[in-house]
Amino acid sequence: MLVKALIALVPAVLLLALSAAVFIKRRNLAALLQFAGSVCLVIVVLTHLCEALGLLPSMRFGEPDSAGHYLDLTSAVVGVTFFVAGLLLRLRG
Repeated sequence: MLVKALIALVPAVLLLALSAAVFIKRRNLAALLQFAGSVCLVIVVLTHLCEALGLLPSMRFGEPDSAGHYLDLTSAVVGVTFFVAGLLLRLRG
């Protein structure tokens, strides 16, 4: 689990860096949505790292109906939704 999370961290951080650069350059809604989406995707990877390392045991990462589960799920859904919406807005205009 730890290796998978560390491998996923690399593209997530690269996506975050590229989205931040685009947001700094353009400062429009599409860039903001992409940046916010990439932040959420990094949160997903960080929750998996916390789960693998046993950090923040009170969040009960990996257990259904726990705060960690809902943080992971919500971040994934919002991240993909915002990033795709920002990408579609950017391609449209």
